[in-house]
Amino acid sequence: MTRLIGMSGSLRSGSYSNAVLETLREKFSGRAEITIWDLGTVPLYNQDFEGEKRPAPVKELLSAIAESDGLVLCAPEFNHSIPGVLKNALDWASRPAFTSVMAYKPVAIMATSRGALGGARCLEHLRVALDSMLSRVALAREVTITSSADKIRDGRLVDETCLGFACGAVEALLHEIQVWGAATG
Repeated sequence: MTRLIGMSGSLRSGSYSNAVLETLREKFSGRAEITIWDLGTVPLYNQDFEGEKRPAPVKELLSAIAESDGLVLCAPEFNHSIPGVLKNALDWASRPAFTSVMAYKPVAIMATSRGALGGARCLEHLRVALDSMLSRVALAREVTITSSADKIRDGRLVDETCLGFACGAVEALLHEIQVWGAATG
């Protein structure tokens, strides 16, 4: 079974991004195992603690990413960009540059927003950051879940259109993993 790591850009209980990841975990049960990683335990990035000096939560995260087949990232947009908690985890995972656990790792990205823009700028910045890590963002329609408060019920994404886009991104990720595995296998 395909092993995916889900990372949310929100630590908030009742997070819309967490709800999307939980919904995807349920939808793809039996086809992919999506482990949602708690980024609240990851300390702030500090270059003094790279390599063997990495804190235990960072080592655990990097090991999980290395052992996974791909990642699903879902985040709200904070100040027109990536939330700090997710950017921090990606900063740790991006080291050492060009040979990190993120190099060539397939990734699906999506954003949530209470507003009308749906996190489009967050997705743009995620693409730039992931490109710099040599990650492979799966080609799919952009997943921006606008007015999230109206589309999430009881901790699950219930809007069929948005759910279709989110599932499409995970399908594209699974396809990317399959093609990449066949090519490098």
